[in-house]
Amino acid sequence: MSKDKERSPEPLDFFIWTVEDVGLWLEEINLGGYRQIFKENGINGEYLEGMSMFTTEQILRFIRKCHMKWGDFITLCKELRRIKVACLKGEQKVRRPWWAPSCLSIVFVKAAKRNRQSRVVSLKLEP
Repeated sequence: MSKDKERSPEPLDFFIWTVEDVGLWLEEINLGGYRQIFKENGINGEYLEGMSMFTTEQILRFIRKCHMKWGDFITLCKELRRIKVACLKGEQKVRRPWWAPSCLSIVFVKAAKRNRQSRVVSLKLEP
């Protein structure tokens, strides 16, 4: 896929991002240097979503595995939180995932809007 055809992944759909989607997002948030190592480790959207539940030991293992600097890890977490907040507030447009048949577009969009908050259940909003 050429750079011209690469399209940034939809933030609302981060939990279904492929490894390639994660790589595009890393480029977007100026962490593109980690794109290859994330790809080699199979880091996809589901993995990123689960990071909010990581223990300290799992965080350290992730940082070592991806050879990340602490500042870059903090940037990654802040950007993930920004996406989750946008999802929770309903600021992101809901779209049908690539794998869903077009005949289910309306059903998916309605269900996604209803379940928007459950996707970010681990998010803690600050007062």
